[in-house]
Amino acid sequence: MAIDFEALVFVIVAGSAIAGAIGCVFANRVAHSLLWLMLTFTAVAAVFLMANAEMLAAIQILVYLGSVMIVVQFGVMLTRRRIQDVEI
Repeated sequence: MAIDFEALVFVIVAGSAIAGAIGCVFANRVAHSLLWLMLTFTAVAAVFLMANAEMLAAIQILVYLGSVMIVVQFGVMLTRRRIQDVEI
């Protein structure tokens, strides 16, 4: 049984999407969780490209990564408060 190049790329992209989702759930800090979520959105856009859905991939990148996630990331970075006396 031979595996072709497209199936190999799909396994890699799908694995990175799953890893990003798991990293988003188990991240210790909110900023790190958002970065993992950005990886997940990028991997989903790559899956859309592999399925010949270029418009969905462009919308995924422009809307979610280009605006929503960047605004949320800056909001988290700018409104950070110290929860404990010592930053870890």
